[in-house]
Amino acid sequence: MIELLYWTTPNGQKVLIAVEELGLPYTITPVNISKGEQFKPDFLKVSPNNRIPAMVDHDPEDGAGPLGVFESGAVLEYLADKTGKLLPKAPRSRFEVLQWLYWQMGGLGPMAGQAHHFVQYAAERHVYATERYVNEANRLYGVLDRRLAVSEHVGGADYSIADIAIYPWIFRHERHKQNLDDFPAVKRWYERLGARPAVKKAYEIADALNTAPSVSEDSRALLFGQTAKLPSLG
Repeated sequence: MIELLYWTTPNGQKVLIAVEELGLPYTITPVNISKGEQFKPDFLKVSPNNRIPAMVDHDPEDGAGPLGVFESGAVLEYLADKTGKLLPKAPRSRFEVLQWLYWQMGGLGPMAGQAHHFVQYAAERHVYATERYVNEANRLYGVLDRRLAVSEHVGGADYSIADIAIYPWIFRHERHKQNLDDFPAVKRWYERLGARPAVKKAYEIADALNTAPSVSEDSRALLFGQTAKLPSLG
């Protein structure tokens, strides 16, 4: 049984889509980041970076007891290796997928996330920062579009954890100030993946779980004002 320590962000959606695609038995332990649940000691034992998602495999291959993994890319890689699906074993094919997985982790996610922050959440308008991150997101969308113009899926011919990692970020393209009509190959891929049953199910679960997705004044400091000192949750 896989336990997902999960909330409804793009990174959370990756792992939920993955377990649905892989047909793994799983449970969800919600970690409401707007309420500061990512700072609870039990969660920090699995995810010391106080970020969702994380995962606990209660039946790992080595039989040595529950195995926790944090960081969404590592979770995807673990689940793919556990099942032998969505990540090829042959080195050339495997690293074609992994390089795009890491591209998302190191590029698209952070840059699109910053664009989203400055467009939607910044308390004051920061023209330079907003333009900087929106433009970088635009550049990365272009990289993805050129890739998908010559490849059916991001990591090659077959659907993989690279597609799963990237899709939830493109799902929020409007919040990054990106128009998918400007990226026709991305748009075709996005619409095709959005029709997959596992993807639909993951977003149905997210909508049912997070019924108040807007950020309140109370949650703003928890989400955006963090320092090395962990907050007191009372």
